[in-house]
Amino acid sequence: MAMSNVGRPTAPAANGRNVSGNSGGFASLTGGRGLLQDEPLIFEEGGWDKTGVDLPEASADAADLGDLVRTAPIGLPGLSEPEAVRHYVRLSQKNHAIDLALYPLGSCTMKHNPRLNEKMARLPGFADLHPLQPVSTTQGALALMDRLAHWLKVLTGMPAVALTPKAGAHGELCGLLTIKAAHEAKGQGHRRTVLVPTSAHGTNPATAAFVGYDVAEIAQTDDGRVDLADLEAKLSGDIAAIMVTNPNTCGLFERDILEISRLTHAAGAYFYCDGANFNAIVGRVKPGDLGVDAMHINLHKTFSTPHGGGGPGAGPVVLSEALAPFAPVPWIVSGPQGLRLIEEPAGEAAQAFGRMCAFQGQMGMFVRALAYMLSHGADGLRQVAEDAVLNANYIKARLSTAMTPAFPQGPCMHEALFDDAWLEGTGVTTLDLAKALIDEGFHPMTMYFPLVVHGAMLIEPTETEPKRELDRFCDAMLALAEAAKSRDAERFKGAPHLAPMRRLDETLAARKPKLTWRPGDTTVAPAPLAAE
Repeated sequence: MAMSNVGRPTAPAANGRNVSGNSGGFASLTGGRGLLQDEPLIFEEGGWDKTGVDLPEASADAADLGDLVRTAPIGLPGLSEPEAVRHYVRLSQKNHAIDLALYPLGSCTMKHNPRLNEKMARLPGFADLHPLQPVSTTQGALALMDRLAHWLKVLTGMPAVALTPKAGAHGELCGLLTIKAAHEAKGQGHRRTVLVPTSAHGTNPATAAFVGYDVAEIAQTDDGRVDLADLEAKLSGDIAAIMVTNPNTCGLFERDILEISRLTHAAGAYFYCDGANFNAIVGRVKPGDLGVDAMHINLHKTFSTPHGGGGPGAGPVVLSEALAPFAPVPWIVSGPQGLRLIEEPAGEAAQAFGRMCAFQGQMGMFVRALAYMLSHGADGLRQVAEDAVLNANYIKARLSTAMTPAFPQGPCMHEALFDDAWLEGTGVTTLDLAKALIDEGFHPMTMYFPLVVHGAMLIEPTETEPKRELDRFCDAMLALAEAAKSRDAERFKGAPHLAPMRRLDETLAARKPKLTWRPGDTTVAPAPLAAE
C-alpha cells in the first residue's frame, strides 16, 4: 500500500486544529484541506444580534413565571438556515462513521444500520407515540413490543424478558436487582458477593458495586478463559452471582460454560451472562441451554439499532424461570380487552423488584430491532453470527503474519485480539499505531482492553463488512506494521498528521475537560503535544 501521502507534520494552530495543507509543505490560506473545510465552533461563528426567524410579540406577559423569567440574552448565535446546515455538514466530515468505512472497535459491534429499520421507526403510530396515551390507543405498539419479546425469548431459550433497560449497563443493573430480589425472597439476603472474571467489561464490577455487592475476581487461564479451579474455590454460601461474558472479551468462547453454570447453581448462586457479544452466537446458541439465569441483550449491537448519539440504546434482559417473577414492571399481558400494561408491583407482578425507568423503554429501538429480525429470518440471523466470526478470523489470519495474536491457539469468535509483543524494540506503542491508523482513514481499534493483555488491540469487523473492506483495513495495518518494524518511530510519534485535530494531551483532556464555551475563548481543546 502506498504510504507517501503521510508526509511530515506541520505546526498545529493555536487552537489545536491541524490547519496544514498537504504533505508537500503547502499550507492553505483558509485552513481547509481541499473539500474539507476548516470550521470553528458554532459559538465562534458570531451573529449574536441576528436571528433567522421572526416571532410575533407575546400576547401575554410572563408574570405567572415569577423569578423564572429570563433577564439576560439566551446566549445562542443566530444563524441562517444555510449557515446552520453548512456548519453541521462540515463537522460531519470530520467524524468517522460506519457509513464511511470499517469501524473496527472491538467489543462494540459497530455494524451497518439498515435504512429499512429507520423507515419503520418513522412510521406514524411509532414515531409520534406519547408514553401517557391511553393503552387502548397504543395496541399496535404494545403488539410490536410483545412480538419483539417473543423473538428475544426464542433466540435465547429463556422464558421471560424485561424490555425497559436502556443499554448494557442498565441491563446489568436490572439483572442484578432481579437476582437480589430472588435471594431476599428465599431468605438468602446474606449473599453479598459477586464473582467477576479478570477480563470482564468494566461495567460488570461497577454495576455489582452499585447494587451494594462486594466484588471478587475470578482468575483467567493462559488461554484466555475462566479458571474453573479458581471459580470453584471462591464459590460459597456468600456468593450471590457470577457475571461472565460469553463469548468473552478476549474474543473466545467459554468452552467450560456448562460446568461454570453447574458449579454456580450448586453453590446456590445465579449465573448472569453479559450479552454484549451475543452477535457472535445469535441463531446458533441459546444462552438458556447453557444454564444462564439472566442476560442483557444490546439491541444496538446484535440487532443493528444506532449507537451513542444516534441511539438511544436498549438493553432488554432475558430471565430464567427462577428469576422471571422478580422482573421489573411494566409487564405486557394479554386479556379480553387486548394487550395491557401491569404498571405496579402488585397482583401477578407482586414480586417485581420495581421499575427501571419511568415508562416502557425505547420504542424506536424496539421497532428497529424487530425490523432487523424479521428481515433476516431465522436463517439470516444464524448467518449473521457465522459471517461475523468468519470476518474476525480472516483478520486474525492476515494480521498474524506481522502482529502477535494474544491467544494464537485455535480460532477466535467475533473479534481478533492482538498484544504489543510485536512492537518490542520499535519505539512504537499501541497508542502510536492507533493514531497512525487515523491517517489511513480508519477509526482505531479498541486499545488497551481487555486489561489482561498487554498493549491490547481488539478488532471486531462484524458481519456487514465485505472482503474488499477487510482487505483494505488489513493492508493498512500490515503497511503500518512494516513501517514500525523499520524503526520509523518518528512518523508514528507525530501521528495523526492528516486529521483535523493533531494529537492532544488526552490525560489533561480527561482530567481538566473544557466543556463550556465563553466569549473570548480561543480554543476548544487542550494544547497539542509537541511535534517531533
